[in-house]
Amino acid sequence: MAGIETARPSPEHHLDGSGITDRATCYAALGEAVNGPGGYYGSNLDALADCLRGGFGAEPPFTLVWHDAAVARRRLTGPAVIGGRELSYFEAVLDTLRAGGVTVLLR
Repeated sequence: MAGIETARPSPEHHLDGSGITDRATCYAALGEAVNGPGGYYGSNLDALADCLRGGFGAEPPFTLVWHDAAVARRRLTGPAVIGGRELSYFEAVLDTLRAGGVTVLLR
């Protein structure tokens, strides 16, 4: 029916977390998940936040289904400070994604 807008579902991207061993492989996997093979989507938390603001491929809102998230959670340790809060690096990545408008589903 002309003139009636329907809400489009947000795109869904799938992140394979099974090969994440450190921060570099996290960003490589994230880049490929949202922008295809060899895709870039940040190389640190500040760059990730920049990508979420647009101009680097996928723009929020979208859903990120993070498969094997437990693997990344175990390997992305070490502190990161966001908004005065100290988090594990894994939690900091999640916080940055969610603050940027991404719905993250951990599997």
